[in-house]
Amino acid sequence: MIPMVDRSLLRRPWLIDVANRMGAWLESAGMSFVTFDEEDLCRRACAETGLEDFGEESFREPLRVLLEAYRTEARLTLIGKLAAWHDTLRLLTNRLRLFDDRKRFPAIGAETVRAPVFIVGLPRTGSTLLHNLFAQDPVNRVPRTWEVMLPSPPPDASRRGEDPRVEQTRVLLRRFEFLAPTFKVIHPMQADWPTECVGILSHTFVSSQFQSTYHIPSYQRWLTTGDLRGAYEFHRWFLQHLQWRSPGERWVLKAPSHLFALDAVLAVYPDARFIHTHRDPRTVIGSTASLDTVLRYAFSNTVDPHRIGREALDQWGVIIDRVLALREELVWEHRFVDLRYDELVRTPIAAMETLYARLGWALSSMARQSMERYLSAYPKDRHGTHRYTLAQFGLKESEVQARFRRYCQRFGLETAA
Repeated sequence: MIPMVDRSLLRRPWLIDVANRMGAWLESAGMSFVTFDEEDLCRRACAETGLEDFGEESFREPLRVLLEAYRTEARLTLIGKLAAWHDTLRLLTNRLRLFDDRKRFPAIGAETVRAPVFIVGLPRTGSTLLHNLFAQDPVNRVPRTWEVMLPSPPPDASRRGEDPRVEQTRVLLRRFEFLAPTFKVIHPMQADWPTECVGILSHTFVSSQFQSTYHIPSYQRWLTTGDLRGAYEFHRWFLQHLQWRSPGERWVLKAPSHLFALDAVLAVYPDARFIHTHRDPRTVIGSTASLDTVLRYAFSNTVDPHRIGREALDQWGVIIDRVLALREELVWEHRFVDLRYDELVRTPIAAMETLYARLGWALSSMARQSMERYLSAYPKDRHGTHRYTLAQFGLKESEVQARFRRYCQRFGLETAA
């Protein structure tokens, strides 16, 4: 049972429900369609690609933790099991092809990733809109959805309009939309739009993407105690791969989960800078819990919105405490530029002009016009309005305010919307 949630967001095609019921019946009769076996998946990836080198073996520990959580905690439907299994196989085949590309094209390793800018902040604070606006400026380089989902061979700017992986990614996104038809109300995606770095990090199996999509608390605990520097070394390695034949003047990257790993980011990118987005945590936590509920409902019949709400409050409360502590070390403070959500959505072009000035960049008239065209073409709520309340997730405004009081005082969010 899924209590107190806007049921308009929790919809699945009836064919999916039929397949899931049939799968549950067959499994009760002793038939199994999916086994989350590490060696079997690795063998299949090798057979599919004809390759054997997965690169650094450090990916195996988080992979094992993740697969065990799929088996014992996620309570996946048949469709959920098939989706998780195929996604794991895709990531493994991508790894094989990426490391093979590095052998065939050693010049990739000579690429330098200079002074990347990371958009960070609590989830649902306008970072997707901001990233899409930065992507309208051809000077900026962003990782696009198709490049991250299907990265091999290295993208080539000279034939970007002809690359078949763009259409292949559109097909994959349409399949996902079929499974979770209301997800686009919360977080629309397109094959050629910029995407979060969680998709890059997923190739190391050290990524918050998994815990957002599935109920896997043991994996989440592992993630909070693991060493993330290796994952960010791979992140830099991945950017080298993307920019080799498709360069840009500077990288603009984003993911809320970078907040959890700022130490690792700075260790790998000592010249990095950050745009820190801010929004009232009462809105943030409710919206985040709603997004995770919709995602998990696509792959499981056992979804507990109250537990998801508590997870969101606890997880992001801990993370924001770490960020406040780091930003109190003034040696890092000059690397941050702050932006409030209400300023971004009220006057987006003015907000971009301010950000460019703070970063020491020039905003060309062509880039500004492209941003204006994007805003006209993709207005907010074009797929419907995302409605949610904290009460749907078992939370009270007072406890969210109390948990984030220092954060709100630090960034002037006491009355922010």
